[in-house]
Amino acid sequence: MKFEEYRISSDIKRSLAEKGFKKPTDIQYKAIPNILKGEDVLAIAQTGTGKTAAFAIPVINILHSNPPSRFTKGSVRALVMVPTHELAQQIAEVFKEIAKYTKLRILALFGSTDQDPQIAAFQKGVDILVTTPGRMFDLRSQGYIDFSGTEFLILDEADRMLDMGFYKDIEDVLRYLPKKRQTLYFSATIDEKIKKLAYSIVKNPIRIQISPDDPISKNISHSVVLVEMDDKRFFLERFINQNADKKLVVFVRTKVRADRVVAAMERVGIKTESIHSGKTHLERKDTMRRLKSGELMVLIATDVSARGVDIPNVDFVINYDLPEEAENYVHRIGRTGRGMQKGKALSFCSTEEKPMLDAIEDYIGHSIATQKLADMDYQETLIFSDADQKTFKDVFKEIAEFEKLNLKKKKK
Repeated sequence: MKFEEYRISSDIKRSLAEKGFKKPTDIQYKAIPNILKGEDVLAIAQTGTGKTAAFAIPVINILHSNPPSRFTKGSVRALVMVPTHELAQQIAEVFKEIAKYTKLRILALFGSTDQDPQIAAFQKGVDILVTTPGRMFDLRSQGYIDFSGTEFLILDEADRMLDMGFYKDIEDVLRYLPKKRQTLYFSATIDEKIKKLAYSIVKNPIRIQISPDDPISKNISHSVVLVEMDDKRFFLERFINQNADKKLVVFVRTKVRADRVVAAMERVGIKTESIHSGKTHLERKDTMRRLKSGELMVLIATDVSARGVDIPNVDFVINYDLPEEAENYVHRIGRTGRGMQKGKALSFCSTEEKPMLDAIEDYIGHSIATQKLADMDYQETLIFSDADQKTFKDVFKEIAEFEKLNLKKKKK
């Protein structure tokens, strides 16, 4: 079924066509009809599956098709709660793009910015509010936000919100919302805590779970290279130089490590920037802007950027450090291979990180192709000893052959 066949506004179909959206993804195909019917939805789907559009399209259609007779001061028709500033901006942008030919008012709300423009927006009323909890509760306590007429509550990246300690915030916001509302709950994973929260706020929900046998997108080719901890910066330097025209996101374990890697690359003349919780909102926003525009080609990031944030056209993800939580491996490499695009991911694994590698392979249910870059002379170059040695392009060719072999084994 194509989007043009859905019973949604022609204004929305027009914007979807401009974005190149022709057919729904699995999560969109299963969620959109139920949301349009007014059902509560509990949806579990991995990163990169199109979750945002799965709730944005039907919510926009319902609000656009049923405009209020008048807006009241501070009113909010749909509340979308998310864990981070970057995700709030990103989701609001998706709403704005899909609602381009409607008159819906969409606002991204978060802290570390001037609140006066945000207060001014509430004077006219807001159709769709995409927000992190802190600033939202602050402005509500000051009397600028009124949830008494809110029609939708949408929780996105709910598992991440719980990880970040927002459980009580989610419970608190329910006290301000009408009991008669439609609730949509989207999460990449589900466990007992998530299930308990979900079923306390949704009513007879339609449960949708997109669980492929392999949690890694089929668009992503990924492998591991065994590299000792102190040697990783040399591998990264060589990789960046070999792929100077490619966009890379490099993941490290801590914000201190992120800044150290930036400094190490700067010493060898490579321009990179870091993004982590120690950066101000304006610093993070400016870095993301340059990365998206192509002005910046290499981003050094902690896991704050692994969940939900959509960075367009990432060619490679490098796990400079393996993640301590196995599921974050999936979220990290999911920054590449988005939509219909192909992507590649490479992880540097040191001797002390091998237990982490084992945990990741247990989590994803299969081994990861492990490559050696010829017999490298660590004392001289640590990566390439001469022109005849194996390059990273050779490595990815071997990865493709490895994956083809695995696929044949599965078919047997």
